[in-house]
Amino acid sequence: MHDLIVVGARCAGATTALLAARRGHRVLLLDRARFPADTLSTLYIQQPGVARLARWGVLDAVRASGCPPLDHVVYELGDVRVEGCCSGVDGHRAAYAPRREVLDRLLVEAAVAAGAEFRDDCQVTGLVTDGDRVTGVRCAGPGGEVVERAALVVGADGMRSTVARLVGAPKTTEHPALTCAYYAFWHGPTADFEMYEGDTGWISAVPTNDDLVLVAAYAPQRRFDEVKRDALASYRDLVRDNAPALHDRLAGAERVGRLHGTGDQQNYFRLAHGPGWALVGDAGHHKDSLTARGISDAFLQAELLVDALGEAVGDPAAQDAACAEYDRLRQEAMAENYAATLLIAQEEAKPKRRALLTAVGSTPELTTRYFDAVAGILPVRELYTPELLGLMAAAAPAR
Repeated sequence: MHDLIVVGARCAGATTALLAARRGHRVLLLDRARFPADTLSTLYIQQPGVARLARWGVLDAVRASGCPPLDHVVYELGDVRVEGCCSGVDGHRAAYAPRREVLDRLLVEAAVAAGAEFRDDCQVTGLVTDGDRVTGVRCAGPGGEVVERAALVVGADGMRSTVARLVGAPKTTEHPALTCAYYAFWHGPTADFEMYEGDTGWISAVPTNDDLVLVAAYAPQRRFDEVKRDALASYRDLVRDNAPALHDRLAGAERVGRLHGTGDQQNYFRLAHGPGWALVGDAGHHKDSLTARGISDAFLQAELLVDALGEAVGDPAAQDAACAEYDRLRQEAMAENYAATLLIAQEEAKPKRRALLTAVGSTPELTTRYFDAVAGILPVRELYTPELLGLMAAAAPAR
């Protein structure tokens, strides 16, 4: 009998297992993939997430993996260029973007070192219930199907979560997909963390392990059918048209591996708790990856859940109340940046964003505050001071 069974051993699930095991809980961590394994991701960890990795004792291993610190950000929208860095969290001003087979492995290793049991190549096929309460899982691995029981089953198994489907977790908030995304890894170009917004899409460059740079191209969702017909040509065209200087740097670079992509950029919140179950990470909340908040948000959700549980695990009433409180705190913590992401991914918001970038680039202090808001250090509402609003009004195009 386990205290927690965590389904999914990526950044949300492995972190939940790590923190719960350090609290003394008996944790079983499962993943259907054979580790180490890659997954679709644009890799970037914002500074609040980096500070959590440091507190958990994992950041040194991320650094030792050869993943470079990203402490200089460039954002270009047409002829407007803003560059700088955020103020940092607990002294950590740099972001990091480790390959997922690196990050997820390090988090799993930390969870196992804390006392969690890990089984990869293990697919959850069903839930065990007692009345309306989830009491365990059925899972199939190399040795056949087994039943494992726990006081709490945590679904950390992504946007198409098996746990969420089996418990019937409804979407409490949902918005249409706004973008499609394609990315590839390149060897040769030098880059900071760079973001470009042009007439037909958004481009980012993210240095990662092995001296590679992930270059991602986003197009409006309405163009997905067109883009996917020849994804590689569309990807190259998006980079050329929206980030021409970066496109020139890629001319002599080598693409490493295949092109990755998706049009399934869902935006939602699911109910994230019920009798004997909870959801963390993309299983319970997903937004467009354009703002690169997924990994940092997964870390925060794992921390919120384990902190809310405290010593309540195994006491059904107290555990249910703790999971409900986690869900409330999660929605409260994610709501503002969810709305901000939806706005950024809308094409019609570009003139306002251009005025914003022009304004924040006018002083180093405003630039830092802007990158604080981008990183999730400063609430977005606190960015818009009377000073900034006045500068934006002056920068806005005349009607």
